[in-house]
Amino acid sequence: MMIENQAIEAAGYEIMKKAAIDIPEDYLQGIKGMIDVESGDLSTFVLQSMVENWEAASEDRRPMCADTGLPRYYVKLGDKARFGGGFTGIERALRSATARATQDVPLRPNRVHPLWRTEHNNNVGINAPEIEWSFEPEADWIDVTTVHKGGLFGSDYRMLFPGDGIDGIKRFLLDTLIAFGKRGLACQPAIVGIGIGGSKDTCMVLGKQAACLRVVGDRNPDPKIAALEQELKELGNNIGMGAMGFVGSSMVVDCHIEVGYTHTGGMPVSVHTFCLSSRRATARLMADGSVTYRTDPLWFTPYMRRETVEWPSQDTSLNRSA
Repeated sequence: MMIENQAIEAAGYEIMKKAAIDIPEDYLQGIKGMIDVESGDLSTFVLQSMVENWEAASEDRRPMCADTGLPRYYVKLGDKARFGGGFTGIERALRSATARATQDVPLRPNRVHPLWRTEHNNNVGINAPEIEWSFEPEADWIDVTTVHKGGLFGSDYRMLFPGDGIDGIKRFLLDTLIAFGKRGLACQPAIVGIGIGGSKDTCMVLGKQAACLRVVGDRNPDPKIAALEQELKELGNNIGMGAMGFVGSSMVVDCHIEVGYTHTGGMPVSVHTFCLSSRRATARLMADGSVTYRTDPLWFTPYMRRETVEWPSQDTSLNRSA
């Protein structure tokens, strides 16, 4: 059965609403767990206020934050998925969904031309919204994920040398989190994504995906990287800063690391913080015409993390109904 563009647009529109209004359960539980252990009075107050804000937003069906960020999409296509209109049809459907959701939810129209500051009042423009593509073998569905991430601050990059090692990564993370907290460049606590390796642009992409497309409690399948994720999370929560930069211990809800093979002479590292709203939602469009919704993008599959030239035909964790 063909997955039609109208269904893709309808799903894109629906996840735009869900991402803007409904806080993901994994992140909500992570914040509530931080309230239980936070000792700073102001940090505790901020965390409690955010939970109350999320509850009010859900009840009133309004965006949980006045700044609805920069909506973007991540599309994962199954090899066996059949869809009408081609790839450009999917792009048009998602651009249309963005424009309609901007008016209806409503989302703040944040997208402007970088030089002339002109805009179309719909979050659509040149290279906007961004759409990133991924593929999955042996699957006949399409996953569409939207992420509403702030587009001003909350990211940094540094080219390290192999000799800097793990200690260099720790130093860069601490420098970044302290700067973010002191200068108000991020909304803490946040899911922190770290990209290590790849080319410079790939490094930035990996870090943002690690922050936005993995849920609280998820660990990298490499046990050494998983241990480093936990260590860096604890490190970030022991610099004396809590929610929104106040004194406390609630800086990092979770830390996720993604890696890519890189040039032998360097070790690029990027750090990204997903904002306090952690806005994401996913729709899976099945070959039979049904659509299911979830908040775990399930983006990083074994296929995406493959190291070799060949990929054996096998079932993956994604080849099931979400």
